[in-house]
Amino acid sequence: MTTSNEKIKEECCPPFNIEKWDGKTLVWDQKPFIKASVPTMFHIPFSKKLGKKITKLMHQAEYQDSLEKDKTNTLLLFTDPHPFRSDMYLSVSGRVPKANNVNLSGAYISKVFDGPYRAIPTFMKEMDRQLKLEHKKAKKYYVHYAYCPKCAKERGHNYMVLFAALN
Repeated sequence: MTTSNEKIKEECCPPFNIEKWDGKTLVWDQKPFIKASVPTMFHIPFSKKLGKKITKLMHQAEYQDSLEKDKTNTLLLFTDPHPFRSDMYLSVSGRVPKANNVNLSGAYISKVFDGPYRAIPTFMKEMDRQLKLEHKKAKKYYVHYAYCPKCAKERGHNYMVLFAALN
């Protein structure tokens, strides 16, 4: 018999498959997302506001039955266009009424990293070096965190996928 604690653990963050995302080239043509923004202080989000915004995005998508059927395909991408704001993009299967619907198109190279959040600038520089060797350049980065902080601690890994939008 499954206890409620086991069920919560099971449903929080799905298992992460490194091979699915590491070193891949993805071409998106109007891939649907819903978008929200959260205030940050020098790229560090206010945790209570971040949690509420993520919950709101998830509820909007769930209410419209617009989440990916396979949760391992669901992406929650973050980008920081400004030191005081972070934008979040939740992948959905189609248009979500009353949400900020956006589409992403273009070629993206993905790479998986494992480390603390503060290492993201280092990971971006590493990816820039790799892209340069391939005569490519990122015009923008998005980050997908495979696990919430609690699951990262429980599983002993803080996987994140960097998506480099190519010029």
